[in-house]
Amino acid sequence: MFNKHQTSQPVQDNSMEFKQKLKQTLIRELNLEDIHPEDIQDDAPMFGDGLGLDSLDAVELVVIVQKHFGVEIKDMEEGQTAFQSINALSAFIQERKQQ
Repeated sequence: MFNKHQTSQPVQDNSMEFKQKLKQTLIRELNLEDIHPEDIQDDAPMFGDGLGLDSLDAVELVVIVQKHFGVEIKDMEEGQTAFQSINALSAFIQERKQQ
């Protein structure tokens, strides 16, 4: 499967690159010490037992997503959907950027 904009790159590779960039941004902006992008599973929960984020981090996530990816998270309902995992956040950002 190929991205319609980059015929030489499979969509999955672009998605993997984007998830890597997303992880690096979150680690840097949330000051997640001793965590590396490869430590974060794409489908693991971002809050609680997964990445261990809390409600204060959720507020920062809204700002980070808007600042670095130009996507606004308008309310808690959107945030709950987007912040389920790296996979969910990646899909949310990419979907919104296409609109």
